[in-house]
Amino acid sequence: MTMMRLLLACACLWLAACSPSASTSLSERLVSPGGASPLLDQAHIAATIATVPNRSGYVASRAGVRIFWRAFDAGNYGLRYHYARPRHEGGEAMDMDLRLDLPRPFTPKASRGTVVLLHGWMMSGDSLLPWSLQLAQSGYRVVTIDLRNHGHSGTGPAGYGTIESDEVVDVIADLRNRGEVQGPLYLFGISYGAATALFTAEKLGPQVAGVVAMESFANAGDAIRSMIPHLLASQPQGWQAQTVAAYARWRYGAQDINRVIAAANHRLGVDLDRVDVSRAVADSSACVLLLHGDGDQHIPVSQGRQLARASTRVHYVEMRGEDHITLPMRIDLLGGMVGDWLARDGSGPAGTCPAPRMPVEANFMALAMPVGGSNG
Repeated sequence: MTMMRLLLACACLWLAACSPSASTSLSERLVSPGGASPLLDQAHIAATIATVPNRSGYVASRAGVRIFWRAFDAGNYGLRYHYARPRHEGGEAMDMDLRLDLPRPFTPKASRGTVVLLHGWMMSGDSLLPWSLQLAQSGYRVVTIDLRNHGHSGTGPAGYGTIESDEVVDVIADLRNRGEVQGPLYLFGISYGAATALFTAEKLGPQVAGVVAMESFANAGDAIRSMIPHLLASQPQGWQAQTVAAYARWRYGAQDINRVIAAANHRLGVDLDRVDVSRAVADSSACVLLLHGDGDQHIPVSQGRQLARASTRVHYVEMRGEDHITLPMRIDLLGGMVGDWLARDGSGPAGTCPAPRMPVEANFMALAMPVGGSNG
């Protein structure tokens, strides 16, 4: 039996990379993350993945960046998962246990399709191992991709989903030629990866059967204007995190966020206020399941609702009492619902998208609004 503890936070400790010895400007943080989140126990994750059957490799993108991928076959991994709700006073802030009782020998099962998983800012595909195994046990071949500047992939200016989605398209094309992508194709992204998934679905058109987008931003510029002040005002637990947060407030708190974004625009060659995920949703032919926590202050719930209004092919779920950090951890509530939604997507009348079936613990969740938008 293998046991590990993983934390699936996305952007929350972005500023933790700004150590007192660093000379990086705030705008440069927007250009490139500058490291992995300290929430990730990378050695432990790697050791656990080494016990699980998987395949991996690299694809050279059209921009010349080497993009890392890892694949898990559908099958029984003996996954048992437990989530402990946050404890705000003393102790660890949040925790989840993942236990594996892997059958020996492991026997892959025929897959009902392929799910491509895309991680958040300062994370990696390997950080999504709990979701990878959850979906693999639900009958899907799962492929995780490390976006540029993350994990095992190469570096390049961030595109807030625009450039990264081109590289996801390149990886999918290469893996399809190798036979790694089989059956209907689904995309699943968290935060930065969710926006990338939605841009990818727009570009791939009918090749994508459905998208699960968790806590995506609707507009990159707006997301940055809400995220950075929230991060600077945060009071993390633990003396090390508190020291970093205090330093970040001292160093960056007085900076004009609009000037910071303008400087990042210049370096990126991208107008972050024109990185419009809502347009990608409106132009996509894929069914979309949007998930957002009503307590999210990194990417405010208003951005999720904005995306929900972009298309009639969207079903939007708000989860009560969850935030940007805890929502991806709620595999206990969301795993079955997402697996069921993927299984039913495309099985109904042509041109329709299935509504998610709420779990028994529906008091934790709410459909925040009826879907509606500009296209059918």
